[in-house]
Amino acid sequence: MHNTESSTANYTGLEGSILLKENYMSDAHIVINQGGTSSGKTYAIEQALFCMACETEKQVVTVVGQDIPNLKAGALRDALNIYSSSPALQAMVKSYKSTDRVFEFHNGSVIEFKSYENSQDAKSGKRDYLFINEANGIDWSIYSELALRTRKKIFIDYNPNSAFWAHDKLIGRSGAQLIISDHRHNPYLSKQTRDKIEDLRDVDVELWRVYARGLTGKITGLVLSNWHICEKIPEDAKPIAAGLDFGFSNDETGCILVYKQNGELWIDEVLYEKGLTNPDISLKLTAANISKSTEIVADSAEPKSIEELKRLGWYITGAKKGADSIKNSIDILKRFNLNVTRRSINLLTELGRYKWKTDQGGKTLNEPVDSCNHLIDPLRYVALNKLKINKLSKAKSLLPKTNLQPYDFATVHLLK
Repeated sequence: MHNTESSTANYTGLEGSILLKENYMSDAHIVINQGGTSSGKTYAIEQALFCMACETEKQVVTVVGQDIPNLKAGALRDALNIYSSSPALQAMVKSYKSTDRVFEFHNGSVIEFKSYENSQDAKSGKRDYLFINEANGIDWSIYSELALRTRKKIFIDYNPNSAFWAHDKLIGRSGAQLIISDHRHNPYLSKQTRDKIEDLRDVDVELWRVYARGLTGKITGLVLSNWHICEKIPEDAKPIAAGLDFGFSNDETGCILVYKQNGELWIDEVLYEKGLTNPDISLKLTAANISKSTEIVADSAEPKSIEELKRLGWYITGAKKGADSIKNSIDILKRFNLNVTRRSINLLTELGRYKWKTDQGGKTLNEPVDSCNHLIDPLRYVALNKLKINKLSKAKSLLPKTNLQPYDFATVHLLK
């Protein structure tokens, strides 16, 4: 379809990783991007889509996510970064309509960002290019309807936590190309980020296989399974406290708000960002409409930060840590049904990865993996300080049980 590798630059001046080349140059009808964390697959696919929209007039490109909050936090944010970093691309885009989430080009092409509630909803509209972002969060029935109405090419991407319909119905079929990538294919990552990803091998080989090498696995042994997604915090829910975990260059600063209603906990993500000083945190909390009378339970290992936020007027205390405090706080949280708002994208991601450590023989240890927990830790802090209850019946998980086994197929790395 594309004669030269340099043709991308002729339109947008974009520079990217090898994933941009592989996706842009692919002749397959369905291009499947299976990748570990921070491989840059979503960014590269969207760069290719911008190029395709620019080079041919009146193209319709649809980017689909499981819901709008996920799109805004991921694929749409990446697209806006790509757009803002390329003057040549900006010259070719007529407008970006934030309300409708649509890029309109001078040549009549459009890139739209959408989500679909069901397969019937997905029957509306046709397109030239389709991108299914985080495809393992979207039903096969929705994908099928969208694919039927796509004229030229389909891209999908996902982290391979476990096998799903892409493995069962697409990989290995005629017209489908599988690209497996990981953080080593992303030249723009810092050494600290790479080291953090590789360090997963020391705590859990299965996590390392999935997130450091992009290999299909099955994440088992989750610490918390008693959670599900809610649309919003009920109006009559009683605020308990906010939880705060400090980070800076390598780790995110994370903050959540915890409420209680009918014996259940309701949790809303407030903040998840790197590079924040304590004055920055103060400004972010104010921007999130958190009152200074709201109690904040923070990591007691940061007494200087706690004191500085106190002097900025915040009602903040340290978590009451002690012997077995991690285990105790997890035990407390397991006694509640946890309702997490749909917009709490990073907290939902952490809950899906937060698991028990295992030894070399695969035996589960009574200690969680100290990774991907910058919002779970503040949730534990609130549990330690505010939820110590003497007698509670064990809450049942609201999630269905699954007997899915890891998908076993011949893995071919197209990127060496």
